[in-house]
Amino acid sequence: MFRVAPRRLLAAATALTTPLLPEDYLGLLDPLWSTTVLRGRVVAVRRETARATTLTIRPGRMWEGHRAGQYVRIGVDIDGVRHWRTYSLTSAESADHLTITVHALAEGLVSRHLAHATPVGTILQLEAATGVFVLPTPTPAALLLVTAGSGVTPVMGILRTLAAQGELRDVVLVHSAPTAAEVIFGAELRHLADTHPGLRLVVRHTATEGRLDLADLDALVPDRRDRETYVCGPDALLTAAEELWADHGDRLHLERFTPPVRSAGGTGGTVRYGDTTVDVDASASLLEAGEDAGVLMPSGCRMGICFGCVLPLRDGQVRDLRTGRVHGEPGDLVQTCISGASGTAHLATTS
Repeated sequence: MFRVAPRRLLAAATALTTPLLPEDYLGLLDPLWSTTVLRGRVVAVRRETARATTLTIRPGRMWEGHRAGQYVRIGVDIDGVRHWRTYSLTSAESADHLTITVHALAEGLVSRHLAHATPVGTILQLEAATGVFVLPTPTPAALLLVTAGSGVTPVMGILRTLAAQGELRDVVLVHSAPTAAEVIFGAELRHLADTHPGLRLVVRHTATEGRLDLADLDALVPDRRDRETYVCGPDALLTAAEELWADHGDRLHLERFTPPVRSAGGTGGTVRYGDTTVDVDASASLLEAGEDAGVLMPSGCRMGICFGCVLPLRDGQVRDLRTGRVHGEPGDLVQTCISGASGTAHLATTS
């Protein structure tokens, strides 16, 4: 009996399968075996609320893990078109499978598809986890987590990780949602608080109690200045947190789930996307205008965080929709989700 070196086996297999590679056949047998493309298979679907659904995903062999609080770009094919969106990972760092919890938006093509029309067995495209909304090492002695709506999703990953590690020692979670039925992970959050004396849960139902005023935090959490604080939710909540922690900004960590408010004004203009010319309204982003015109546009978080939507600027300038600043030189990479038109411009595309 003799042994054949792995390299010789691979070379022989390649010769037999040319022009395809062994990798191509492995991908046909099981898409998760790929060593060149990261994919995941949906293995469970669980409804959290009327609008929020958790997808449990078994990642392929290229998955390198994640840190609690990070997000992942998900690629999903809808009517023959691949769309990319970014979702926080809600699973613990040590979990065998990934979970994302998708909140279906009224006009969200991808979020509605993932939340309401994704069966078990669906193959999704994945990218490596990224994001800085994570706990430092070692874990801070005292934590304050402030969330609203679907902003609880990255914090859920943090709580599950701390619970798995036995480190839910001194944590306060202040969460707001319109009603009890709309509190994502409501039952699990209550269970965690009941079984971990170190977790204090404060829930505000805004439909009956009104919106949370962060000025009330000093009464709710008297030692909040001494706590490492993580805030995720609508832009108004994050702006209020920045103002409240103006003198303690080093203890404040923010994660945005909604695009920042767009600046008023601007002229709009005519933008060429590859070979397609589009008249872009002053209030529209370059991403929205391109998609509306049928241009195949890369995208991700759609709020200026993940840089999944960038395209090279060939000519002209663009306007930052957050600040109103007009900028750009040939060769610049433009974040199309937070940039608008300002006169004539030309963007390079792959279409």
